[in-house]
Amino acid sequence: MNSLIEDDHQLQRFLSEIVPLEEIALDTEADSLHCYFEKLCLIQISTPSRTVLIDPLAEISLITLFDALRNKRVVFHGADYDLRLLTRLGDFQTRDIFDTMIAARLLGYEELGLAALVERFFQVKLSKGSQKANWGRRPLPRQMVEYAMNDTRFLLPLAKILEEEVMGRGRQEWLRQSLERMLYSVRNPKEKDRSKAWQIAGSAALEPVAQAVLRTLWYWRDAEAREWNRPPFHVMSNSDLLKIAELSVKGAPFSISHLPVPRRERFEQTLAAALKIPEAEWPTREKFIRARPNKQALKEFDRLKQLRDDVAKREKLNPAVIAPKAALEAIAFQNDFSGLMNWQKELLSTLQDAEHYGYH
Repeated sequence: MNSLIEDDHQLQRFLSEIVPLEEIALDTEADSLHCYFEKLCLIQISTPSRTVLIDPLAEISLITLFDALRNKRVVFHGADYDLRLLTRLGDFQTRDIFDTMIAARLLGYEELGLAALVERFFQVKLSKGSQKANWGRRPLPRQMVEYAMNDTRFLLPLAKILEEEVMGRGRQEWLRQSLERMLYSVRNPKEKDRSKAWQIAGSAALEPVAQAVLRTLWYWRDAEAREWNRPPFHVMSNSDLLKIAELSVKGAPFSISHLPVPRRERFEQTLAAALKIPEAEWPTREKFIRARPNKQALKEFDRLKQLRDDVAKREKLNPAVIAPKAALEAIAFQNDFSGLMNWQKELLSTLQDAEHYGYH
Protein backbone atom coordinates (compact mmCIF):
# COMPACT_ATOMS: atom_id res chain seq x y z
CA MET A 1 0.00 0.00 0.00
CA ASN A 2 1.27 3.46 -0.92
CA SER A 3 2.46 5.62 1.99
CA LEU A 4 0.60 8.64 0.53
CA ILE A 5 -3.19 8.56 1.06
CA GLU A 6 -5.02 10.81 -1.41
CA ASP A 7 -8.62 9.57 -1.50
CA ASP A 8 -11.30 8.13 0.76
CA HIS A 9 -10.88 4.59 -0.56
CA GLN A 10 -7.20 4.54 0.44
CA LEU A 11 -8.07 6.14 3.77
CA GLN A 12 -10.73 3.51 4.53
CA ARG A 13 -8.24 0.71 3.81
CA PHE A 14 -5.74 2.25 6.21
CA LEU A 15 -8.33 2.90 8.91
CA SER A 16 -9.47 -0.73 8.73
CA GLU A 17 -5.86 -1.73 9.40
CA ILE A 18 -5.59 0.34 12.57
CA VAL A 19 -8.90 -0.75 14.13
CA PRO A 20 -7.22 -3.16 16.59
CA LEU A 21 -4.49 -0.68 17.54
CA GLU A 22 -4.81 1.25 20.78
CA GLU A 23 -2.07 3.76 20.03
CA ILE A 24 -0.80 5.72 17.03
CA ALA A 25 1.59 8.66 16.54
CA LEU A 26 0.42 11.78 14.73
CA ASP A 27 1.86 15.03 13.42
CA THR A 28 0.74 17.71 10.98
CA GLU A 29 2.26 20.05 8.43
CA ALA A 30 0.55 23.34 7.67
CA ASP A 31 1.16 26.32 5.42
CA SER A 32 1.12 29.76 6.99
CA LEU A 33 4.21 31.15 5.28
CA HIS A 34 2.87 31.05 1.73
CA CYS A 35 -0.84 31.88 2.07
CA TYR A 36 -3.12 34.20 4.05
CA PHE A 37 -5.38 31.54 5.46
CA GLU A 38 -3.40 28.90 7.33
CA LYS A 39 -4.25 25.51 5.90
CA LEU A 40 -3.60 21.94 6.94
CA CYS A 41 -1.48 20.33 4.22
CA LEU A 42 -0.46 16.95 5.60
CA ILE A 43 -1.26 14.52 8.43
CA GLN A 44 1.41 11.98 9.30
CA ILE A 45 0.43 8.84 11.20
CA SER A 46 2.73 6.09 12.40
CA THR A 47 1.78 2.69 13.74
CA PRO A 48 4.28 0.18 15.16
CA SER A 49 4.73 -1.22 11.65
CA ARG A 50 4.36 1.65 9.16
CA THR A 51 4.00 5.37 8.48
CA VAL A 52 1.49 6.98 6.15
CA LEU A 53 0.91 10.53 4.93
CA ILE A 54 -2.69 11.68 4.57
CA ASP A 55 -3.29 14.52 2.11
CA PRO A 56 -6.06 16.86 3.39
CA LEU A 57 -5.76 18.92 0.19
CA ALA A 58 -7.12 15.95 -1.78
CA GLU A 59 -10.72 14.69 -1.69
CA ILE A 60 -10.58 13.17 1.77
CA SER A 61 -13.09 13.10 4.64
CA LEU A 62 -11.28 14.14 7.82
CA ILE A 63 -14.44 13.39 9.78
CA THR A 64 -13.94 9.70 9.00
CA LEU A 65 -10.35 9.92 10.23
CA PHE A 66 -11.30 11.78 13.42
CA ASP A 67 -13.99 9.20 14.20
CA ALA A 68 -11.46 6.39 13.81
CA LEU A 69 -9.10 8.01 16.32
CA ARG A 70 -11.64 8.66 19.08
CA ASN A 71 -10.88 5.50 21.03
CA LYS A 72 -7.12 5.56 20.55
CA ARG A 73 -4.20 7.01 22.40
CA VAL A 74 -2.44 9.55 20.19
CA VAL A 75 1.22 10.42 20.65
CA PHE A 76 2.42 13.89 19.61
CA HIS A 77 5.60 15.88 19.96
CA GLY A 78 4.56 19.41 20.88
CA ALA A 79 0.84 18.69 20.63
CA ASP A 80 -0.38 22.24 21.24
CA TYR A 81 -0.07 23.51 17.64
CA ASP A 82 -1.30 20.28 16.04
CA LEU A 83 -4.36 20.14 18.28
CA ARG A 84 -5.27 23.77 17.62
CA LEU A 85 -5.06 23.10 13.89
CA LEU A 86 -7.05 19.86 14.02
CA THR A 87 -9.79 21.16 16.32
CA ARG A 88 -10.40 24.09 13.97
CA LEU A 89 -11.21 21.58 11.24
CA GLY A 90 -13.62 19.39 13.16
CA ASP A 91 -14.46 17.56 16.35
CA PHE A 92 -11.05 16.03 17.01
CA GLN A 93 -11.26 13.96 20.20
CA THR A 94 -9.15 11.07 21.43
CA ARG A 95 -9.23 8.67 24.36
CA ASP A 96 -5.82 9.80 25.58
CA ILE A 97 -2.89 12.00 24.52
CA PHE A 98 0.81 11.66 25.21
CA ASP A 99 3.18 14.50 24.41
CA THR A 100 6.85 13.52 24.18
CA MET A 101 7.98 17.15 24.44
CA ILE A 102 6.11 17.73 27.70
CA ALA A 103 7.40 14.44 29.08
CA ALA A 104 11.00 15.32 28.16
CA ARG A 105 10.62 18.75 29.80
CA LEU A 106 9.35 17.17 33.04
CA LEU A 107 12.31 14.78 33.02
CA GLY A 108 14.82 17.62 32.80
CA TYR A 109 16.14 17.12 29.28
CA GLU A 110 17.78 20.31 28.05
CA GLU A 111 17.23 19.71 24.32
CA LEU A 112 13.52 19.20 23.72
CA GLY A 113 13.39 19.15 19.91
CA LEU A 114 12.35 15.91 18.24
CA ALA A 115 15.60 15.71 16.27
CA ALA A 116 17.69 16.01 19.44
CA LEU A 117 15.68 13.34 21.26
CA VAL A 118 15.76 10.94 18.29
CA GLU A 119 19.52 11.34 18.02
CA ARG A 120 19.91 10.84 21.78
CA PHE A 121 17.87 7.64 22.00
CA PHE A 122 18.11 6.11 18.52
CA GLN A 123 21.40 7.54 17.19
CA VAL A 124 19.62 8.76 14.07
CA LYS A 125 20.26 12.27 12.74
CA LEU A 126 17.12 13.79 11.24
CA SER A 127 17.22 16.43 8.54
CA LYS A 128 15.80 19.87 9.38
CA GLY A 129 15.86 21.13 5.80
CA SER A 130 12.09 21.16 5.17
CA GLN A 131 10.91 23.00 8.30
CA LYS A 132 9.90 26.13 6.37
CA ALA A 133 9.09 24.46 3.07
CA ASN A 134 5.85 25.05 1.18
CA TRP A 135 3.77 22.07 2.30
CA GLY A 136 0.97 23.09 -0.02
CA ARG A 137 2.94 22.21 -3.15
CA ARG A 138 2.08 19.07 -5.06
CA PRO A 139 3.60 16.69 -5.80
CA LEU A 140 5.74 16.70 -2.67
CA PRO A 141 9.44 16.17 -3.39
CA ARG A 142 11.00 13.02 -1.97
CA GLN A 143 13.03 15.05 0.54
CA MET A 144 9.87 16.59 2.02
CA VAL A 145 8.12 13.21 2.13
CA GLU A 146 11.02 11.70 4.05
CA TYR A 147 11.13 14.68 6.42
CA ALA A 148 7.40 14.38 7.12
CA MET A 149 7.55 10.64 7.76
CA ASN A 150 10.41 11.08 10.21
CA ASP A 151 8.23 13.41 12.29
CA THR A 152 6.21 10.43 13.54
CA ARG A 153 8.37 7.40 12.69
CA PHE A 154 10.15 7.44 16.07
CA LEU A 155 7.37 8.81 18.28
CA LEU A 156 5.90 5.53 19.55
CA PRO A 157 9.20 4.03 20.76
CA LEU A 158 10.25 7.46 22.09
CA ALA A 159 6.98 7.77 24.04
CA LYS A 160 7.56 4.33 25.56
CA ILE A 161 11.05 5.28 26.75
CA LEU A 162 9.95 8.60 28.20
CA GLU A 163 6.80 7.23 29.83
CA GLU A 164 8.78 4.49 31.55
CA GLU A 165 11.17 7.13 32.87
CA VAL A 166 8.28 9.32 34.03
CA MET A 167 6.82 6.37 35.93
CA GLY A 168 10.21 5.35 37.30
CA ARG A 169 10.66 8.81 38.76
CA GLY A 170 7.12 9.04 40.07
CA ARG A 171 6.14 11.98 37.91
CA GLN A 172 2.97 10.55 36.36
CA GLU A 173 0.79 13.15 38.11
CA TRP A 174 3.03 15.95 36.89
CA LEU A 175 2.52 14.72 33.35
CA ARG A 176 -1.22 14.23 33.73
CA GLN A 177 -1.75 17.76 35.03
CA SER A 178 0.57 19.29 32.41
CA LEU A 179 -1.30 17.55 29.60
CA GLU A 180 -4.60 18.64 31.12
CA ARG A 181 -3.52 22.28 31.23
CA MET A 182 -2.27 22.15 27.64
CA LEU A 183 -5.57 20.67 26.46
CA TYR A 184 -7.52 23.34 28.35
CA SER A 185 -5.57 26.12 26.62
CA VAL A 186 -6.24 24.50 23.24
CA ARG A 187 -9.97 24.20 23.90
CA ASN A 188 -10.27 27.68 25.40
CA PRO A 189 -8.15 29.94 23.19
CA LYS A 190 -7.82 33.60 24.07
CA GLU A 191 -9.77 35.83 21.72
CA LYS A 192 -7.65 38.38 19.87
CA ASP A 193 -8.81 41.99 19.77
CA ARG A 194 -8.76 42.75 16.06
CA SER A 195 -9.27 46.46 16.72
CA LYS A 196 -5.76 46.53 18.20
CA ALA A 197 -4.09 44.27 15.65
CA TRP A 198 -2.43 47.23 13.95
CA GLN A 199 -0.47 48.01 17.12
CA ILE A 200 2.66 46.25 15.94
CA ALA A 201 6.05 46.47 17.64
CA GLY A 202 7.32 50.02 17.26
CA SER A 203 3.91 51.65 16.80
CA ALA A 204 3.86 53.09 20.33
CA ALA A 205 6.83 55.32 19.47
CA LEU A 206 4.93 57.07 16.66
CA GLU A 207 3.08 60.35 17.03
CA PRO A 208 -0.73 59.99 17.11
CA VAL A 209 -1.08 61.31 13.54
CA ALA A 210 1.44 58.72 12.31
CA GLN A 211 -0.40 56.05 14.28
CA ALA A 212 -3.58 56.99 12.43
CA VAL A 213 -1.75 56.47 9.13
CA LEU A 214 -0.23 53.21 10.33
CA ARG A 215 -3.63 51.90 11.41
CA THR A 216 -5.12 52.63 7.99
CA LEU A 217 -2.16 51.14 6.13
CA TRP A 218 -2.24 48.02 8.31
CA TYR A 219 -5.86 47.29 7.35
CA TRP A 220 -5.05 48.06 3.69
CA ARG A 221 -2.23 45.51 3.82
CA ASP A 222 -4.46 42.94 5.48
CA ALA A 223 -7.12 43.34 2.79
CA GLU A 224 -4.52 43.04 0.02
CA ALA A 225 -3.03 39.93 1.60
CA ARG A 226 -6.44 38.34 2.05
CA GLU A 227 -7.40 38.96 -1.59
CA TRP A 228 -4.02 37.72 -2.84
CA ASN A 229 -4.04 34.82 -0.37
CA ARG A 230 -0.52 35.55 0.79
CA PRO A 231 0.86 36.34 4.26
CA PRO A 232 0.71 40.09 4.98
CA PHE A 233 4.50 40.42 5.01
CA HIS A 234 4.48 39.42 1.33
CA VAL A 235 2.59 42.65 0.65
CA MET A 236 4.63 44.95 2.88
CA SER A 237 6.82 44.37 5.92
CA ASN A 238 6.06 45.81 9.35
CA SER A 239 9.22 47.89 9.22
CA ASP A 240 8.10 49.46 5.93
CA LEU A 241 4.66 50.22 7.36
CA LEU A 242 6.24 51.98 10.32
CA LYS A 243 8.72 53.89 8.18
CA ILE A 244 6.10 55.06 5.69
CA ALA A 245 3.70 56.13 8.46
CA GLU A 246 6.42 58.19 10.09
CA LEU A 247 7.82 59.74 6.91
CA SER A 248 4.51 60.45 5.20
CA VAL A 249 3.20 62.72 7.96
CA LYS A 250 6.44 64.73 7.72
CA GLY A 251 6.18 65.01 3.95
CA ALA A 252 9.48 63.12 3.63
CA PRO A 253 10.10 60.88 0.59
CA PHE A 254 9.89 57.08 0.62
CA SER A 255 9.86 54.39 -2.03
CA ILE A 256 7.10 51.93 -2.91
CA SER A 257 8.56 51.00 -6.28
CA HIS A 258 8.54 47.31 -5.31
CA LEU A 259 4.74 47.24 -5.33
CA PRO A 260 2.96 46.11 -8.51
CA VAL A 261 1.23 48.99 -10.29
CA PRO A 262 -2.41 48.14 -9.32
CA ARG A 263 -1.41 47.63 -5.68
CA ARG A 264 0.67 50.79 -5.73
CA GLU A 265 -2.33 52.80 -6.92
CA ARG A 266 -4.55 51.39 -4.16
CA PHE A 267 -1.80 52.12 -1.64
CA GLU A 268 -1.50 55.74 -2.77
CA GLN A 269 -5.27 56.23 -2.53
CA THR A 270 -5.30 54.69 0.94
CA LEU A 271 -2.39 56.81 2.14
CA ALA A 272 -3.95 60.00 0.81
CA ALA A 273 -7.14 59.24 2.74
CA ALA A 274 -5.17 58.37 5.88
CA LEU A 275 -3.36 61.71 5.83
CA LYS A 276 -6.71 63.49 5.92
CA ILE A 277 -7.99 61.73 9.05
CA PRO A 278 -9.08 64.45 11.50
CA GLU A 279 -7.31 64.72 14.84
CA ALA A 280 -10.45 63.65 16.70
CA GLU A 281 -10.13 60.23 15.03
CA TRP A 282 -6.45 59.69 15.74
CA PRO A 283 -5.73 56.67 17.96
CA THR A 284 -5.56 57.31 21.67
CA ARG A 285 -3.31 54.74 23.24
CA GLU A 286 -4.35 53.67 26.70
CA LYS A 287 -1.62 54.39 29.17
CA PHE A 288 -0.99 51.36 31.31
CA ILE A 289 0.82 52.26 34.46
CA ARG A 290 1.97 49.16 36.21
CA ALA A 291 1.85 49.53 39.95
CA ARG A 292 5.32 49.16 41.39
CA PRO A 293 5.44 46.38 43.96
CA ASN A 294 6.40 47.46 47.44
CA LYS A 295 9.55 46.30 49.20
CA GLN A 296 7.75 43.52 50.99
CA ALA A 297 6.37 42.13 47.71
CA LEU A 298 9.79 42.32 46.08
CA LYS A 299 11.32 40.53 49.05
CA GLU A 300 8.63 37.88 48.77
CA PHE A 301 9.40 37.44 45.06
CA ASP A 302 13.10 36.98 45.80
CA ARG A 303 12.29 34.38 48.45
CA LEU A 304 10.01 32.50 46.11
CA LYS A 305 12.55 32.63 43.31
CA GLN A 306 15.27 31.26 45.57
CA LEU A 307 12.91 28.57 46.77
CA ARG A 308 12.02 27.65 43.19
CA ASP A 309 15.69 27.54 42.17
CA ASP A 310 16.50 25.28 45.12
CA VAL A 311 13.69 22.90 44.16
CA ALA A 312 14.80 22.94 40.52
CA LYS A 313 18.37 22.09 41.53
CA ARG A 314 17.15 19.25 43.72
CA GLU A 315 14.91 17.85 41.00
CA LYS A 316 17.44 18.56 38.20
CA LEU A 317 14.92 20.61 36.23
CA ASN A 318 14.90 23.94 34.46
CA PRO A 319 13.60 26.43 37.07
CA ALA A 320 10.88 27.62 34.66
CA VAL A 321 9.41 24.11 34.72
CA ILE A 322 8.88 24.42 38.47
CA ALA A 323 7.42 27.93 38.20
CA PRO A 324 7.71 30.56 35.43
CA LYS A 325 8.80 34.04 36.50
CA ALA A 326 5.34 35.45 35.72
CA ALA A 327 3.74 32.93 38.07
CA LEU A 328 6.10 33.89 40.89
CA GLU A 329 5.34 37.58 40.34
CA ALA A 330 1.60 36.89 40.44
CA ILE A 331 1.99 35.10 43.76
CA ALA A 332 4.30 37.67 45.35
CA PHE A 333 2.56 40.80 44.03
CA GLN A 334 -1.10 39.75 43.81
CA ASN A 335 -1.42 36.57 45.88
CA ASP A 336 -2.56 34.86 42.67
CA PHE A 337 -1.67 31.16 42.48
CA SER A 338 -3.55 30.37 39.26
CA GLY A 339 -0.33 30.26 37.23
CA LEU A 340 0.80 27.09 38.99
CA MET A 341 -0.51 23.56 38.70
CA ASN A 342 -1.12 21.56 41.86
CA TRP A 343 2.02 19.49 41.42
CA GLN A 344 4.10 22.66 41.22
CA LYS A 345 2.49 24.09 44.37
CA GLU A 346 3.05 20.83 46.23
CA LEU A 347 6.67 20.64 45.10
CA LEU A 348 7.37 24.17 46.32
CA SER A 349 5.60 23.49 49.60
CA THR A 350 8.11 20.77 50.45
CA LEU A 351 10.75 23.44 51.12
CA GLN A 352 8.72 26.11 52.86
CA ASP A 353 5.98 26.83 55.35
CA ALA A 354 2.91 25.70 53.38
CA GLU A 355 0.46 27.62 55.54
CA HIS A 356 2.39 30.88 55.27
CA TYR A 357 2.39 30.81 51.45
CA GLY A 358 -1.06 29.31 51.03
CA TYR A 359 -0.01 26.14 49.17
CA HIS A 360 -2.57 23.95 50.90
